[in-house]
Amino acid sequence: MSETSKVEQVDLVQANILAAGANKKSVRVVNGLGSLMGSKNMVDVDFEEDSNMDYLLRKDQEEKEKYKNAKHISEMPWTLSNWHLHINWLNMILTVGIPLVGLYFAFSGKVPLHKNVLLFSIFYYVLGGVSITAGYHRLWSHRAYSGRWPLRLFFAFFGAASVEGSIKWWGHSHRIHHRYTDTVRDPYDARRGLWFSHMGWMLLQPNPKYRARADIADLTDDWIVRFQHRHYILIMLLSAFILPACLCSYFFNDFKGGLIYGGIIRVFAIQQATFCINSLAHYLGDQPFDDRRTPRDNWITALVTFGEGYHNFHHEFPTDYRNAIKWYQYDPTKVFIYGSSLIGLAFNLKKFSQNAIQQGLVQQQQKKLDRKRSHLNWGTPLTQLPVWDKEEFKKQSKENPGLVVVSGIVHDVSGYITEHPGGEALLQAALGKDATKAFNGGVYLHSNAAHNVLATMRVAVVKEGVDAAARFAARRGESLEGKKLV
Repeated sequence: MSETSKVEQVDLVQANILAAGANKKSVRVVNGLGSLMGSKNMVDVDFEEDSNMDYLLRKDQEEKEKYKNAKHISEMPWTLSNWHLHINWLNMILTVGIPLVGLYFAFSGKVPLHKNVLLFSIFYYVLGGVSITAGYHRLWSHRAYSGRWPLRLFFAFFGAASVEGSIKWWGHSHRIHHRYTDTVRDPYDARRGLWFSHMGWMLLQPNPKYRARADIADLTDDWIVRFQHRHYILIMLLSAFILPACLCSYFFNDFKGGLIYGGIIRVFAIQQATFCINSLAHYLGDQPFDDRRTPRDNWITALVTFGEGYHNFHHEFPTDYRNAIKWYQYDPTKVFIYGSSLIGLAFNLKKFSQNAIQQGLVQQQQKKLDRKRSHLNWGTPLTQLPVWDKEEFKKQSKENPGLVVVSGIVHDVSGYITEHPGGEALLQAALGKDATKAFNGGVYLHSNAAHNVLATMRVAVVKEGVDAAARFAARRGESLEGKKLV
């Protein structure tokens, strides 16, 4: 085929530029300390005021040159002299240091836990949790539905209370995760182990060699996302620690309890629950839709993540506002979104068609069956058998009298004659002949098991029976792989 007759191919460079959103001028949105839950140099997609793809490519080239002859700390072995350089200290303080302080005050008895504070902390935990799953995740990261500004404002405020970074940072990291799942560019690559995908990816310095981008122009177009990102530190401190402490002080006269339990320990709990989506949801459970990648469905993970445990479904159908599609599966986030739609706060709820979902299920079931099938002896494939004409069959029958034809296929039954359930005499009468009609109901309507046993005795295909052999193979689910038998 000539070059001019070929259909034009997609330009992969241009396609990746589009996927990264690097073809667009971006609204510059920054906050004082950058990302609070990840390394800024891995997720920074802020463009210079007049930036374009040339700027991004230049920055990438600078990184490449920088580490051409010098290894990044993430590529170096841990030693007593450099161990501290491997650590992302900001995240270490936020996700390990502060929680340890809270746990100390709780378990030492210095700040007792009262019932009212416990109930408030659980309630506040739910507000923060659903703001991450329904807001950060399904609304902003995946655009699985649309939300009115009061709902988005609610998610922005209480999402910040979970101390998992801004919507802009969280959404961008998550889109990168979906774009590069189970690769070196996946921020929480599950292939690197349970601990790494759970927390290690945040606590260690990431390798800038694997930086990645995704298009988040729709996020920076949202004024609520921009406002929250610019003022994230203040909003986070207010919503995560100051507000619960003040509310507990006002209603229960327990400022310290509100700070420790409604603030620090609640944040620790919701962070750990969210981290389980990156770790347990890629290790524990089934893969009913596809097993090429690590995401799995598991009701245990769903219990601790507000329904996000049906992760295999989610990675296959990411813009579906549901994670659980069966009535008995636990997905309170789905219920919250649907409930919000009933009062007009959410709209345009997206669902994949049932046909597409069933296709995924059937394809995965077939893949599992094919794997099991590959370990069994189904007989020599027809495409590997010689084709004999009538004269060749007669010749071979004289040399080996144990040959019989069924459905155009020659079988050597000499070692099976005494084992035949219908009797040795019956099989002896078929030797050197075509026993197709007798085999298929003329004498016995043989079972599927009989067909399978017979298939293990194949030695050739008769030329006059090629079509019959092909039809028989198709009924057994055998593939001729585009080959002809003649």
